[in-house]
Amino acid sequence: MHAILDEGYMCHLGFVRDGAPIVLPTLYARVDERLYLHGSTGSRPLRMTGQADPGLAVCVTVTHVDGLVLARSAFHHSINYRSVVVHGIAHQVTDPEEKRLALDALVDHVVPGRSRDSRPANTKESAATAVIRLDLDEVSAKLRTGGVNDEPEDLALPHWAGVVPVHKGYGTPLPDPDLAPGTELPDYLAVR
Repeated sequence: MHAILDEGYMCHLGFVRDGAPIVLPTLYARVDERLYLHGSTGSRPLRMTGQADPGLAVCVTVTHVDGLVLARSAFHHSINYRSVVVHGIAHQVTDPEEKRLALDALVDHVVPGRSRDSRPANTKESAATAVIRLDLDEVSAKLRTGGVNDEPEDLALPHWAGVVPVHKGYGTPLPDPDLAPGTELPDYLAVR
């Protein structure tokens, strides 16, 4: 489960407000047995974690699509994937040191090494940013691997079948037009 969580950086945060389910995409980072998520202090779920006692019941999901499984019949089309679902009570991070470590972890989870190569949040930015913590106590993983599962009578049909691999990749970094002259591209962003 750690490997699945560590490979991604986008999750979906689910919670219930006024009896209605809400699911929002957001960034996350895992530090040991905790997930950290962040957003604006005006964000509804982040605000709710600070108001709720003992916290806010949430569900966090992370999914990676590894391949499109194309069968001879439309019914047997599928995807190869890996996913993790985390249930628990989210708590707002109020300790300044834990919050700083969590924000660094979030930046580094998206681009390893980036927190050391950027200005940390100032007092105003930190006050506008909420961080929530979710312990990895109730976690499950689900995955699908393999090929096509067509019916035996469909095997002779003249339709291509197989798996189309899906890969995550990064393109060539595009510099900001206002970048200071002479600012070099960091090694961790070099396209390999």
